[in-house]
Amino acid sequence: MRLGYGLSLEQTQKLIMTPELRQAITILQLSALDLSTYVEEQLLENPLLENLEESTDSKEAEPPVVEESPPIDKWEVDWQDYFHDQDENRVRQERVITEDKQRFDPFIAAAPTLQEHLLEQLHVQKVTCSLDIAEYIIGNLNDKGYLTLSLDVIVREMNVSLAEVEDALTAVQSLDPLGVGARNLEECLSLQLPLLINCPPELPEFLKHLEDLAAGRLQRIAHALKVSLSRVQELADSVRKLDPKPGLRFSGPGEVRYIVPDVVIEEIEGEFIILVNDITVPRLGVNKAYRDALSQDEGTDTRKFVEQKLNAAAWLIRSIEQRRLTLYKVADAIVKWQNEFLRSGIRHLKPLTLRDIAEEIGVHESTVSRATAHKYVQTPRGIFEFKFFFANSMGRGTQNDSGVTTDVIKLVLRDIIASENPKCPYSDQKLADLLKARDMEISRRTVAKYRDELGIAATTVRKRY
Repeated sequence: MRLGYGLSLEQTQKLIMTPELRQAITILQLSALDLSTYVEEQLLENPLLENLEESTDSKEAEPPVVEESPPIDKWEVDWQDYFHDQDENRVRQERVITEDKQRFDPFIAAAPTLQEHLLEQLHVQKVTCSLDIAEYIIGNLNDKGYLTLSLDVIVREMNVSLAEVEDALTAVQSLDPLGVGARNLEECLSLQLPLLINCPPELPEFLKHLEDLAAGRLQRIAHALKVSLSRVQELADSVRKLDPKPGLRFSGPGEVRYIVPDVVIEEIEGEFIILVNDITVPRLGVNKAYRDALSQDEGTDTRKFVEQKLNAAAWLIRSIEQRRLTLYKVADAIVKWQNEFLRSGIRHLKPLTLRDIAEEIGVHESTVSRATAHKYVQTPRGIFEFKFFFANSMGRGTQNDSGVTTDVIKLVLRDIIASENPKCPYSDQKLADLLKARDMEISRRTVAKYRDELGIAATTVRKRY
């Protein structure tokens, strides 16, 4: 066979990830808050972009309605016509406005962290211990409120005596919430005993048997304490009133404790209305101050720069509008699939996949995945993450497909256990049989798995004497 070099022409088709397409994909998967931050960054980078709300406010008018995005074909953009249409649209908007309205920017007060909460108490109270040591201890508490260092380490690090460290630790452990500063679970619960009304006298000794309690070895505890099994269960009920992780009720540094839904679904006169919540995203337009640069001769550096920025602005506006449209289509399809859930609750949640929605609105699964990632929807049933609606079915795609989601099975399982006789609780096999009688056929091992996920103890632990 003869080998050699040669030239040939060949036509092929392939997808090229252009910067504009990459930007559109990025914008699609941003949440409302992240999109707002992204747009603010683009406003700083592109001088031709302007915030229509700010420009309108400067003329003592309210923000205009969403302006249509300009054409994006960079070879056929007639920017002179766009600026002319933009001016006419703005004049019409200003004529409609008849009175001024005062606007208030929303603000949220940050919740205090555990360290801030403790330090505030420490500085207000008159303590006899060393404040430096107490502050050092507070600074080494983990998120659960436990002390992560041994006293010997603190003695060495602070170059103080053990007695001083113990006094400081006692002061910290007396602060609210009780239980912080503990070095283990037993100490944490012991510090909270004063919170119990009529605290049982056996409880301090009972806390020494937490491992047996977790394993359900109640008979061993009863033998050690020389009490009945029913008394052991009464003591266990008292322990469950205490908080094993008192620090978790406080926020962490920089923690966000609120959710801004990206889509709002409201029921009005029996019909579900979908609103894409982009109120935090600035309304964008193109600054007309650069129109004079377009009148210059083609090929000049100024005109090339302006045209480049104009096309970038047009792509950004178009991508934001495309994101809004895609979110609306996805939400509308979900409403059609999960209509019964929105009206009647979790028991009517239907199995749903990304492919179902993709086929419904005519896009690829990856588009639906990006559009719903890290986004929330507010419904008459509460606020849910989008992925909540994509519920799996037991045996989906097989002959055993019952059309029942795992969430519904877990709910039924919880109800069955809640109604059982505590003196004779159901075994996992019995629970599987009861679910099968309700057309929910799952194995005993699956029942045990779901029970663990629900935080429900095993039969031996649930049994009451």
